[in-house]
Amino acid sequence: MDDVPATDAAQAALPPAPGADRYRSLDFADTAATLPAGQSYDLLAAPESAMRWLAAHELTAPDVRLYEVCARRMRTLRAHVRALFAARVDGTTPPEESLRAVNEALTAVPTAPLLAWDGAQGPRRIHAHPTDRAVDHALATLAADAADLLTGPDAGILAACGSPPCDRFLLRTHGRRHWCSTRCGDRARAARAYARRSGTPS
Repeated sequence: MDDVPATDAAQAALPPAPGADRYRSLDFADTAATLPAGQSYDLLAAPESAMRWLAAHELTAPDVRLYEVCARRMRTLRAHVRALFAARVDGTTPPEESLRAVNEALTAVPTAPLLAWDGAQGPRRIHAHPTDRAVDHALATLAADAADLLTGPDAGILAACGSPPCDRFLLRTHGRRHWCSTRCGDRARAARAYARRSGTPS
């Protein structure tokens, strides 16, 4: 499979799948995708593109610099989130290591706002985001979002794109439709029409 170069990945990427506006973890899972003709893209392939994705989703400040180790941690958590989503869609038991990885991300940072106190403002609650722990906070937020999706009312409409070879996830919006984009829906309809004309299975 040929990967799209990191500099071109954003241009090659499909638009956000249905539900990505409600769950950042869904968009996170879909930052890598398989496309027709053996192509693929990965929006977290390089530290610069991973940093842009985090900033665009308000998970870090735009000036936070990421290193390869940080981008690798993001890709690792993404693989585990995808494994949990796939297990939920397929009705199977997820890998224990994926549950462990998401739980470790959830507990790596304080989830409750901390108590701060200064002379000008007195006591207040703050979310601490030291620069050296920015990725920890981002991953914890994404892990919590994934857990909310998997255990909440939308878990039953989590689906995998039904247009091979696409392997993105989405929330079904109407009836049985489960395509992540217009492009995938058009491809699926064209494949069915061709199968009807040629008498071959779609």
